[in-house]
Amino acid sequence: MSFVRTYTKPKVFGFVTLGALVAGAVLGFIAKDSGAKWLSETLTTISTVFTNLLQFTVIPLVFTAIIVGVNSLRSLGGPRTATRLGGKTLLWFGITSLIAVLLGIVIGLIVQPGSGVQVAPAEANIARVEDRATGNWWTFIQGLVPANFLEAFTEGKVLQVVFLALIVAAATYALGDRAKPFATFNQAVFDVIQKVLGWIILLAPIGVLGLIGKAFATYGNQFIAPLFSLVWTVYLGAALIMFVVYPLLLKFVGKIDPRQFFARSWNALQFAFVSRSSGATLPLSRQSAVDLGVDPGYAGFAVPLGTTTKMDGCAALYPALASVFIANMAGIELSVAQYIGIVAVAVFGSLATAGTTGWFTMLTLTLSAINLPPEVTATGLAIVIAIDPILDMARTATNVAGQITVPVLVARQENLLDDGERKDPVAV
Repeated sequence: MSFVRTYTKPKVFGFVTLGALVAGAVLGFIAKDSGAKWLSETLTTISTVFTNLLQFTVIPLVFTAIIVGVNSLRSLGGPRTATRLGGKTLLWFGITSLIAVLLGIVIGLIVQPGSGVQVAPAEANIARVEDRATGNWWTFIQGLVPANFLEAFTEGKVLQVVFLALIVAAATYALGDRAKPFATFNQAVFDVIQKVLGWIILLAPIGVLGLIGKAFATYGNQFIAPLFSLVWTVYLGAALIMFVVYPLLLKFVGKIDPRQFFARSWNALQFAFVSRSSGATLPLSRQSAVDLGVDPGYAGFAVPLGTTTKMDGCAALYPALASVFIANMAGIELSVAQYIGIVAVAVFGSLATAGTTGWFTMLTLTLSAINLPPEVTATGLAIVIAIDPILDMARTATNVAGQITVPVLVARQENLLDDGERKDPVAV
């Protein structure tokens, strides 16, 4: 029992996870260089099992979290208060997305990732691109509403689940006491899923070993070396957003010490980095916001909503850098109008992101908006898919940092931040 208590302490758990990351990288290189098929298969099996454990909790977690979160707004005031909070939350989502995409464009213009790179994508990756639906606005709108209620859940379509959850939550909120048993049931399911996910999180070091090991065993240096310009610019942009942009907003808008922010959210950021899943990190993200003083009712609404719609890493920074990279690789110089298109998609298209596949949807939407030739788009997507696991870690950590930051900013503006001076909100 004492071992469990020690293991679950944040610092101990962090060191164990970091050690697993290093061990996974070493084992992956060994498997790649020695051709040890059994080792590669073992790492793949571990990563697959851990990923499946995470993913099977995402759909029920997101659905119940949104219903519980919307109904929890009742404690903060009337419908107008709820509408005001939702509006300010979405406004800040847009503002931070604008900052992230502009930062990505600036870095892309300065560094010019992809210039001079001549890398042919693997045939398997080209096939994967051809098999996946590319992002466009009509596809997005048509795919928003499922053919039937259960389809969204059985097929794991997170965005459709969010759409359904918002409708059901609004109806539950409007019915008031008549829907209280339904709201109570969802609260119970939400609590159960959180408990299960808490147990899964304890397995994170093992999962990290498998995930990182699989990435290095599969890709090795095949794509990292020639495509290093994209890798390091994505990590640079993510670092600037997480450790410069967000801290400045927290300090001057949220009136909170950035060191306090990272102290209370580090476990969530670390888990997001290794799991590559905003949905799986949701309980940790929500608790981080509450630990920072955000009213639990508002945190229960804003963080789940941000989990699928607030993705500065996947929906803003990365599409900007990847678009510049793909254009440079094809020898195409982007125009001012095309850069404006990148910005527009990042700010207004973040609702098209959904769970772990959001980056693909957003990147294809962006490439479609700037009208790159189809063969350039297909080739570029096939190449970036090859190194996606490495890029996705930084993107997801950035997403989660934003999903915690925005509720803090709005809570400060609405007097819902408990730092010893919180006041009751005024309903209008």
